[in-house]
Amino acid sequence: MYVVLILVVIYLLPGAKLGYRWFPEFIVVVLVFFLIRYLSTSYAISDTHFQAWRIFGNRRIRLEEIREIEYSSMRDLGPTGFFGSWGWRGRMWSPRIGRFDAIYSDPAHGLLVSAGDIPVYISPVDIDGFARELSRRVRSYTGPLAVDVGAPAPTAARSPAESKPNIPGP
Repeated sequence: MYVVLILVVIYLLPGAKLGYRWFPEFIVVVLVFFLIRYLSTSYAISDTHFQAWRIFGNRRIRLEEIREIEYSSMRDLGPTGFFGSWGWRGRMWSPRIGRFDAIYSDPAHGLLVSAGDIPVYISPVDIDGFARELSRRVRSYTGPLAVDVGAPAPTAARSPAESKPNIPGP
């Protein structure tokens, strides 16, 4: 999307009578800045912390502070603009949860990690795998979470007939 916008600015705006010769270059610089921010988004889980990072904005959370891990999308949380989240670090407000940080690359599919006073919305490439690993590490510190999409599914109780070993007869 950013690349298309940059090409539109480069090829269509120079012929327009804007009055400012530097305007197309300024728009290209702004779009390149947002493209770099988008491409630099990454997530890491260490033994003690979870970190969401991108140029000019990151969030580091101790694993024992995480209370909930749930599926979400930016549309579920609140309205977004053309360039996604505004604000230097992606700090946004939602009518559902109040203030939250948004450090993501996919607004449609992600995780909302609630920790401390301000939750963070992230969108790792493998959402389910990331949720399982984050959940596993958080549960090693705190035990079960209130909302946890990465927790292993509970196993159903087996009836006594199902628990008998299948031993062939003579």
